[in-house]
Amino acid sequence: MGIESLLAGITATLERPAAEPWPAIMAAVPRTAFLPDLVWVRDGRGGHRLLDRTSESEAWEAAAYSDQPLVTEFTVFGGARVPLSSASAPSTVVRLLEDAQLSSTSRVLEIGTGTGYNTALLCARCPEGSVVSLDVVPELSALARRSLHAIGHRPAVITANGTEGWSALAPYSHILATCSVRSVPAKWLEQTEPGGRIVTPWDSPWTCYGTLVLSKQQDGSAVGRFAAHGSYMLISTQRVATDLDDVRKPGQTPDTGTTSLSPWDVAGEDLDAQFHLGLSVRDVWHSWDTSGEDAPVRLWLADTGGDSWACVDWDGHQARTFATGQFGARRLWDEIASSHAWWSAAGRPHVARYGMTVTAEGLHIPWLDTPAATVPLSGS
Repeated sequence: MGIESLLAGITATLERPAAEPWPAIMAAVPRTAFLPDLVWVRDGRGGHRLLDRTSESEAWEAAAYSDQPLVTEFTVFGGARVPLSSASAPSTVVRLLEDAQLSSTSRVLEIGTGTGYNTALLCARCPEGSVVSLDVVPELSALARRSLHAIGHRPAVITANGTEGWSALAPYSHILATCSVRSVPAKWLEQTEPGGRIVTPWDSPWTCYGTLVLSKQQDGSAVGRFAAHGSYMLISTQRVATDLDDVRKPGQTPDTGTTSLSPWDVAGEDLDAQFHLGLSVRDVWHSWDTSGEDAPVRLWLADTGGDSWACVDWDGHQARTFATGQFGARRLWDEIASSHAWWSAAGRPHVARYGMTVTAEGLHIPWLDTPAATVPLSGS
C-alpha cells in the first residue's frame, strides 16, 4: 500500500506508465494529505459507501492509494442528493495533466480546487507563484489552502466563480479545469494568452464524456480536438435542474409512430455514439424507465427548456421495431435518429476524430477531422 500501489493502478488503467515528470511528482505529493477523514467510494450498486479514517483506517488508506474517485462532499440538486466535490481518480488526473503539456515556465489558472491535490501537482511542476486556483465553495478553498501550506506550496487559492476566471492575475499560458463544461466560458478565452492552452472535460445533457484541448489563436478564437477520456462533475454554474415532471404535463398527447433504431444504440454502452449525439443534438437529455408502468423498457428524451419530450418503448418481445411518442415543437426522437444516421454514414467515428472551434464571440462549432468539416447541429 502506498505510492507504488497508486502508480501501478494508474499504469493498469492507462495501459502504460504515466508520462514524465508525473510519476516522480506524484511520488513526492502525498494524496492522503488532501483527503478529509470522511470520503465516499462507489458501492457497486450505483451509490456510495462512507469510509471513515478514524474507524476504518486501513480501508480508508487503501482507497486513498487506489485509482478510483473519492467523493468528498454532497449537495442536493433537483431534489436529489448528488456529489458536489470529489478527488478524481489519479489516472484521470494524470491524463488531464498530460493533455495540458505544462512546462517549468507555465502560468496556470486551475478551475476547481477541490481537495487541492491537483493544485499541489501543478505547483510541483510550475514555478513558485505561478498557479492560481479557483473554487466556488469557501470551505473547500480554506481546507485546500491549509493542506497545500502544510506541504510547502503557496498558490493563490481563491473562492470565486470559475466561469469568470481570475482577471487580476491574467494572462495565463494554461487554463485547466477539473470540472466539465457544456460551453467554454468567454472569460477563459480572454484570459488565455495567444498560443496558450485550455484543457477542460466536456459535458452535454446527453452524456458526460471527453476532454477538449484548445489552443488560443491570435484572433481571439480557440481551436482544438477532443480526447477520448474524462468524466467530471459539471461546473455548478452550468447545471440545469430538470426532470420529467418539469417537461411532461398531464393531458399532453404525443404523436405516435415506430422506429427501427434501437434505443440502446443511442443511449447504451457506445460512448462514441453518445458523445456524437450530445455534441450535435443540443440541449437534450435522456433517462431509462424500467418500472414497467408504460412499457417493459422505455427511453425518455426531453429538452432542457422543458418544452418537448419523446419516448421509445421496447415491448419485451422483439427488437426489430420500437414504438415512439413525440410531443412539443421539437421532434426529439427524429433529431436523435437523424444525427445517429449521420454518424453511422460517417463511419461511426471515434471521439478523438472530433474537434471544436470556439470563436472570439463565443460561437461553438464542432467538426470532424478538420475545422472545415463541420458537424450538422439541431436544436441550436
